[in-house]
Amino acid sequence: MGKMTLHEIYMHRCFDLARLGVGSVSPNPMVGAVIVAGDEIIGEGWHQRYGGPHAEVEAVNSVPSSKRHLLKKATLYVSLEPCCTFGKTPPCTNLIIENQIPRVVISCMDATPAVNGNGVKKLRAAGVEVVTDVLRDMGQRNAAIRNVFAAKKRPYIVLKFAQSKDRFMGQQGRQVWISNSLTARLVHRMRAEYDAFLVGTNTAITDNPRLTNRLWYGNSPLRIVFDKKMKIPAGNHLLDDTGETWVITEQHVEQQEVLFSKTKFIRLDFDEHLLPSLLELLYEHNKSSLVVEGGAATLHHFLLAGLWDEAWVFTSDCLLLEGISAPVIRGALIEEWKTGSDVLTIYRNSANGS
Repeated sequence: MGKMTLHEIYMHRCFDLARLGVGSVSPNPMVGAVIVAGDEIIGEGWHQRYGGPHAEVEAVNSVPSSKRHLLKKATLYVSLEPCCTFGKTPPCTNLIIENQIPRVVISCMDATPAVNGNGVKKLRAAGVEVVTDVLRDMGQRNAAIRNVFAAKKRPYIVLKFAQSKDRFMGQQGRQVWISNSLTARLVHRMRAEYDAFLVGTNTAITDNPRLTNRLWYGNSPLRIVFDKKMKIPAGNHLLDDTGETWVITEQHVEQQEVLFSKTKFIRLDFDEHLLPSLLELLYEHNKSSLVVEGGAATLHHFLLAGLWDEAWVFTSDCLLLEGISAPVIRGALIEEWKTGSDVLTIYRNSANGS
């Protein structure tokens, strides 16, 4: 890796700031912004919560009064193209133009149809110098959840499972622990960062997961379980009504709903329209990311439909010798790193442009 340019150094800072909004801004994107005058950072900010000020606004507002005159000579670095439409907040392009910031450096475009290059066009039309594509691949990864949600009108989908060294992910009818405690903590971190987690009926019955975040800071996700024939027994953790839960079923269950306050029983046909119908519901409820945790049959359905953007595969050093075969992921390798004795491999589904 060669020496970084100044643009890249400041853009890395934007990414660091953007990550501070994880788990709080969905379905908006995580965005970081830095304002530089000369060789000094005079302001910075990030999008902190959904409906709150955007990163550019936070950055401008952070500039002390004694240095606001420097805005007319400054460069604004931002991890995502500034918005140019009215939503919950005014357009950030207006803010930039009104403050006469002469130069904007952007990592990647915002795939929101009403923005997607129009923010850059508006700035350039007003005489602002705009530099794009600085660390674009990193920027696109940072904005991937929002961009898929906005462009494809569905949540960003992550397939997640653990497998033994000999590529089994469990054994029929019994709970098998494969991953170590560090991996468990990382999974709970995922639960704080992604909007929804999904499991199938067999996983719900055999493993009895809670799908809540108990080992990390932040909220718990929406819990979703497929239960076509309402086989999951009372007393199962997913029916404890302690958090927002969707039970997807073919059965009519109006009478059961009176027993729950946070659990919804949603009737969908378990046919070729099941997954698209679920994703449409999630989009309508502003859930911009979904983690499919298993089991094997549920993961297979998403893989067969090509409905995935990333796959997180945790490989343990243990051997099971027999059991339920883990899915085979065919995608582009993004990264691989160790969590103690486990290895996490992350793939991207390049087939669907993710």
